[in-house]
Amino acid sequence: MRQLSEQEIRAAFVNCTKGAAKRLTIPHDLDEQPWDDLDYFGWRDPQAPDRAYLVTERDGHARAVALRCPSTSSWQTRRSMCSVCLTTHTGGVSLMVAAKAGKAGQQGNSVGAYLCSDLACSLYVRGKRDAGMGGRMPESLTLEEKIGRTVKNLDAFLDKVTGRR
Repeated sequence: MRQLSEQEIRAAFVNCTKGAAKRLTIPHDLDEQPWDDLDYFGWRDPQAPDRAYLVTERDGHARAVALRCPSTSSWQTRRSMCSVCLTTHTGGVSLMVAAKAGKAGQQGNSVGAYLCSDLACSLYVRGKRDAGMGGRMPESLTLEEKIGRTVKNLDAFLDKVTGRR
């Protein structure tokens, strides 16, 4: 993924108002992120532990979603699998819920997915971050195929958020 600026990220949100996107906390270390290894850039809001955000590129444009999630103190200790990257974690997967974009979201409709609590799916798939016991199951897929599956799973979630089929 190409490096995005703070302004590009704020303008990319599809499921919150421009005012809410303007007020949310964007990490200050954008220049230090491993952009070449990311399929999406995700972060948890340090000022609001029940909020997280992710931004990716689709069809040549940045698209971002605001998520609600449990605070890190309520992470479960049972083993769970991320629905995007298929990494298993003990206590490192959270149900993250996104308001749907547009009128559906204004009516209170939302969709959820179990995601790596630290939103580091791209790094787990590439072996650049260790999930501890369990982690990644042995597979015969190539790295490119694993990355493609991760992107496909993320796109499916974003399609549910945006109402795109």
